[in-house]
Amino acid sequence: SLSLSLSLSLCFSLLYPFFILPISNFTQSDSLPLFNSSLSTHFRSLLLVHVTMPATDFQGSSSPLTNIGRSIFSLRRDQVHSMEGGSHDGIVLDSDLDSFQKQVTQHFQDLSSASSDDILSLSWIRKLLDAFICCQEEFKIILFGHKAQICRPPMDRMVSDYLERSVKALDVCNVIRDGIEQLRQWQKLLEIVLSALDNSSHKKILGEGQFRRAKKALIDLAIAMLDENDANSPAIAQRNRSFGRNNGTRDRRSLGHFRSLSWSVSRSWSAARQLQAIGSNLAAPRANEIVLTNGLAVPVFTMNMVLLFVTWALIAAIPCQDRGLHVHFSLPRQFSWAAPMLSLHDRILEESRRRERRNACGLLKEIHQIDKFAHIMNELADTAQFPLTNEREEEVRRRVQELSQICETLKIGLDPLEHQIREVFHRIVRSRTEGLDCLGRGNTHE
Repeated sequence: SLSLSLSLSLCFSLLYPFFILPISNFTQSDSLPLFNSSLSTHFRSLLLVHVTMPATDFQGSSSPLTNIGRSIFSLRRDQVHSMEGGSHDGIVLDSDLDSFQKQVTQHFQDLSSASSDDILSLSWIRKLLDAFICCQEEFKIILFGHKAQICRPPMDRMVSDYLERSVKALDVCNVIRDGIEQLRQWQKLLEIVLSALDNSSHKKILGEGQFRRAKKALIDLAIAMLDENDANSPAIAQRNRSFGRNNGTRDRRSLGHFRSLSWSVSRSWSAARQLQAIGSNLAAPRANEIVLTNGLAVPVFTMNMVLLFVTWALIAAIPCQDRGLHVHFSLPRQFSWAAPMLSLHDRILEESRRRERRNACGLLKEIHQIDKFAHIMNELADTAQFPLTNEREEEVRRRVQELSQICETLKIGLDPLEHQIREVFHRIVRSRTEGLDCLGRGNTHE
């Protein structure tokens, strides 16, 4: 029954172009052979698809959906060649579509090849944004190179839906930029600790005053790193008591007030809800949609998934308001980029479930290093006895060297990352403006 239903659907898609042609086209004798030849070609293609359909619903890794996907692409090529006489435009479109899929696949294979130490680092996030920018530029070339087709149903609706999803990503860019600014504030506190305890030149004696100054900066850092979701929980009071502060209520109030002024969005804005909005009603194109759009529905779906994954990964890595990673990724396996994207999704989720990362304000590798360093230095400061022994002073010197590396990484990585976020923001705005202008002109001409 599945095979019969799909065959009927494909049959309708194949005959659709002939149904919409004027009857007068077939009244002339010289038109009938061309019509009969094209119709014969289409039915041979349909028969080929029917024969290659699997006999059962599930046959291991070679799923019916994969076979259908391959048959549809070959079927679309047959349709283009038969209707356009193998025109140059049809060949160019096929080449562009294949090139785009290969490019997206290559980018995500490169991203997924990162080691567990590199994934979700500042350098990896920058590589992810580079991949998004490259994919979006290639996507624009495909769309605006076939303006006549994207202005016709159902492509106009698909493109319009993508443009609306991309607008929702602008808020994500804003809150990620706020998160980067928050990381800069943490960096300044780390530099205070570094300045207080750095004795690499052996020109000063580490005494109680230096440790008191470092301790104060570490307390401020710990408070600043508390997740927004935990702002009203008893954990803050407990954490403050461990640092010798008992006025947890006052600190919670001032912290919440500071954060409400620091974000570029309203306090009721939720990153989790924004991700749900970006991914809502996102489904792979059906066979008839692929045929009716000459395959252009495929890159639109691909770019939608790239947009969803990139925004999801940014929210997972960088501190932002009301983070949430529970987004449903529904990816048919016939897309070549699906496997590396799903692999990255699973690895990031696995990282979020680790005990030491479960309540973190962000999964960025450097955030984990900062948090780990802060705990070690707090324990070191709490147990320090003055004057320091040679062994304890050597341990402090070693920890300070680690801190110096963290500060250097933040100093090198944060500015370029913010620049990329701004670039992504402006490219999305320009693409949406150009897309709406293209759709508007198409409707005007009609």
